Amino acid sequence: MDPQTYYELTQLYARYASVLSAAQWEAWPEFFVEDCVYKLQPRENHERGFPLATLAFDSKGMLKDRVYGIRETLFHDPYYQRHVVGAPLVHKIEADGRIYAEANYSVFRTRLSKESTVFNVGRTLDEVVRTPQGLKFAVRLVVYDSEMIPNSLIYPI
Repeated sequence: MDPQTYYELTQLYARYASVLSAAQWEAWPEFFVEDCVYKLQPRENHERGFPLATLAFDSKGMLKDRVYGIRETLFHDPYYQRHVVGAPLVHKIEADGRIYAEANYSVFRTRLSKESTVFNVGRTLDEVVRTPQGLKFAVRLVVYDSEMIPNSLIYPI
């Protein structure tokens, strides 16, 4: 992989984390192509090949519906999230330029007037493609390590 493409890839990951940490939900779907896949799945299910996912969306339109739900229909105690993402590890690049990569992540949650806690950790398994607007996710599989997650998994990871 040439240095410029790797730089663009690291910027994609960094911008993604920054947008989610800033709660800029309307910008989240723009990191994906129209015909995308986004899944949030426990590690155990992923390693056993089980398809069950906590969240599963198969189009940019579904991501936009999730944003609508976050903004208009879901009610919860307010909190902040901070996303920390490691450098992407590139596994393979196809002849058409499709990049297969993964990165470790951690998400910290801070409820108002309480201390910050570790909310979720794991890794993302990604397929990234080049578009006229730059690199975007075609597939993003978020595999979280713990079998137990809070029942307030509202925001994307």
